[in-house]
Amino acid sequence: MGDLLLVRHGETEWSLSGRHTGRTDVPLTDNGREQARRLAPLIARHHIAEAFVSPMRRAQETARLAGVGGARVDADLSEWDYGGYEGITTVEIHRTRPDWFLFTDGVAPGPPEQPGESPDEVGARAERMLAKIDAALAESEGSVVVVSHGHFLRVLAARRLGLPVSAGALFQLSTGTMSRLSTEHRRHVVAGWNVRPDAYCSHGSLSAGEAGPDRP
Repeated sequence: MGDLLLVRHGETEWSLSGRHTGRTDVPLTDNGREQARRLAPLIARHHIAEAFVSPMRRAQETARLAGVGGARVDADLSEWDYGGYEGITTVEIHRTRPDWFLFTDGVAPGPPEQPGESPDEVGARAERMLAKIDAALAESEGSVVVVSHGHFLRVLAARRLGLPVSAGALFQLSTGTMSRLSTEHRRHVVAGWNVRPDAYCSHGSLSAGEAGPDRP
C-alpha cells in the first residue's frame, strides 16, 4: 500500500495572525504562494496515484502551485467549521473561556451558514475521508496526496493512527508543509511530519533543522 501525503495549504493573512479560518475563503499571501511552489519537489519524489483537495481556494491554489494535478475536490477536506469562533484568535477566546481547548470543547454556535462543528463531527468527516483514501490506495500501487487545512489534517492523522480526535492536538502542523503517513508491519505509522522544503539538504536527505519551531 502506498503512503498518505498530507499537505497543509500555504500562508494566509489569517493564518499569519492566528485567526481561526474555517469556511472563510481567504486567499494565500505572496509568501504562501512561494511556500506552495517550494513543496513541488517534495511531492514529486512520490508516485501519486490519486489526489484530493479541499474546496477552499487557499487549498486549491496550493495544490496547483505545488504541482498536484487532477485533484478531486472533496468537501470532507474542508477545515473545521469554527462557528462563532470564525475569524477570532485563541487569545481572544481565552479572555472569556480561559480553559477552552478546541480538540475537546469544540466551538461556540455560529450563524446558520456556519453553525460550527463538534470534535465528533469533524472526526466523522475524517473517517469518511479515510475510507475514500483507502479505496484509492487499494486500486493503485502509488500514494495519495490530500491538500487541506491545519486542524482537519491533525484530526485526520490522529484517526489514521487509531487515536481519538483529541490526539490531533499532539500534531503541530505549519502552513506550507508536507507530512507522510505510511505503514510498518501492516500498522499505520508517522514516516515524516511537518516537513518544510528547506528541511532537505541538496542531496535530498533531511537536515538537522527538520523539526524546527512552528511558524506560519
